[in-house]
Amino acid sequence: MLGTLAFAVVRPKGLPEAVAAVPAALAVILLGIVSVHEAEEKLAELAPTIGFLAAVLVLAEQCDREGLFEAAGHWIARASRGSPVALLGLTFVTGSAVTAALSLDTTVVLLTPVVFATAARLKLRPKPHVYACNHLANSASLLLPVSNLTNLLALKASGLSFGAFAATMALPWTAAIGVEWLVLRRFFRGDLVGKGEPTVEERTVGAPLYTMVVLGLTLAGFAVTGLFGIEPVVAASIGAVFLAVPALVSKRVSAGDIGRALSPTFLLFVLGLGIVVQGVSSTGLGAVVERLVPSAESLLALLAVAGVAAVLANVVNNLPAILLMLPATAAAGPGAVLAALIGVNIGPNLTYVGSLATLLWRRTLAERDEQVDTGEFLRLGLLATPPAIVVAVLGLWLARNLMR
Repeated sequence: MLGTLAFAVVRPKGLPEAVAAVPAALAVILLGIVSVHEAEEKLAELAPTIGFLAAVLVLAEQCDREGLFEAAGHWIARASRGSPVALLGLTFVTGSAVTAALSLDTTVVLLTPVVFATAARLKLRPKPHVYACNHLANSASLLLPVSNLTNLLALKASGLSFGAFAATMALPWTAAIGVEWLVLRRFFRGDLVGKGEPTVEERTVGAPLYTMVVLGLTLAGFAVTGLFGIEPVVAASIGAVFLAVPALVSKRVSAGDIGRALSPTFLLFVLGLGIVVQGVSSTGLGAVVERLVPSAESLLALLAVAGVAAVLANVVNNLPAILLMLPATAAAGPGAVLAALIGVNIGPNLTYVGSLATLLWRRTLAERDEQVDTGEFLRLGLLATPPAIVVAVLGLWLARNLMR
């Protein structure tokens, strides 16, 4: 499993992650570590999640093509009035909303370049704002089941409806974002200086109305389908169709563009990784995790669960971590499942390898010749991540007790 993840991190010669994950999954099956029947069950279990991920990738790509993120960049530039602190605050608002509605990968791949360009246009230092995108991609992905692939997996294990999940995680989400704001505002105080230079251009870019309406209806569809026990992939797919088909008919995009947006090799990577994790879990690691995880929902137990999940995410990445944690936490109840989710979502802000989103963020900045200082990244992670996990777990504990 570690070799598969290492390949995904390094991607030698630009090869897709699936080049390692799929053969590794086949090897696990051929060696008898995971039976064919178990592999089929795992694929069936992951299929709705993979389908949802594919639909959201198309949704996000079409939102970008229709100018939604460009419009967001001009809005935050205009609304900030050249103030770096105001720009950071608006980046927090936008980043939290984009992460919650369109997933964390959208924030790092599509919003980060927009924020970087916006700071450059205003002649402000971009570092605080692009770091905010990375931290919010992880910490702000707690709110909705659709905000993170880990959330969709946890939703099934928790037994909660879409609405109950969102209601329970609203307080932890708000608390985690609040801690991130306080820490980043203090950490980058030396960069949040001066006055930007807004341009007339910022007043001329409007938001794409049709795209915003479809996106809003899709989000509402997630809640409605959840009430009837329908998988969120249905609402996501309908939204993707309503954005992609008009673009195809008008030839603003091609079928090849849609195919690339689906990122089939990444979807295969996730499927392959799921089978590899199943094999690793059955050979003893799963039992070790079960012994480490408390089977209770007290505040201390939830903190322990989140702590184990955070450490595991930074050792094996957040997706394998939640797959390993769910069997151990499901028996303890929804609170334990959601505490594990807090650990694997916020915990990756500690290191580069904690989540694929952070790796994508680094790649996005590297494409713009912007290097990330490892020492600075780790110092910020150490200052922000532990308190964010603690306050989020406290928020979860309070929410669970208030709802009983």
